[in-house]
Amino acid sequence: MKGSFAVIGLGRFGSTVALSLANKGAEVLAIDSDEELVEGMRDDVAYAVTMDATDIKAMKAQNIDEMDAVIVAIGSDFESLILITVSLMELKVKRIIARAMNKTQRIILEKLGVSEIVSPEVEVGVSLAEKLLNPGMLTFMQLPDHYEIVEVVAPINTVGKRLDDLDLRRRYNINLITIKRCELNTDKNGNSTKEYHIIGVPQSETLIEERDTLLLMGIDRDISKFIELNI
Repeated sequence: MKGSFAVIGLGRFGSTVALSLANKGAEVLAIDSDEELVEGMRDDVAYAVTMDATDIKAMKAQNIDEMDAVIVAIGSDFESLILITVSLMELKVKRIIARAMNKTQRIILEKLGVSEIVSPEVEVGVSLAEKLLNPGMLTFMQLPDHYEIVEVVAPINTVGKRLDDLDLRRRYNINLITIKRCELNTDKNGNSTKEYHIIGVPQSETLIEERDTLLLMGIDRDISKFIELNI
């Protein structure tokens, strides 16, 4: 199991996040006040519940505070989104991700203290699910036939190893496109700044360093396997 997540609001965006998480093996609690939308998700997620998510007692009864993250994906009713978000904060939910439809909504959510705010596009829903399941993933691009290109922080067990030793193609069936290397520069006052450089086309003897970012291409399950086995 890859963690537990609640998705509140099962419109186009919310259902995309919920399905993407469930398809990757996560335990998903899908919530909406529209029974028809809930019924449409019932066979695809672990739990699907019809309820008013602005009711903090009802939310607590669903053990929402035990989730690894809660995604508030409501789009048409910003007032409800605000009420739900505040309730989640009161319940001390570990991680809250809220949807903003425009700049004004984003500003309001930021004022509330929400640090993770996403846009409503379906593609963002898929990308969000990938990042939730793989916290080291920085960017994500879905390709046809289950292929994807992802940017990930070098997993700890790959640091200090040569690409020849990792043998990504044979062991994991994935390709390393390039490496983004982070270098720390310190000025005469002791202040450090980060500088990023691309390592062109990596060679077999290229060594993975701490703070490296890997740009990988492969089938989604193979990339997930690589990350899971090396964290």
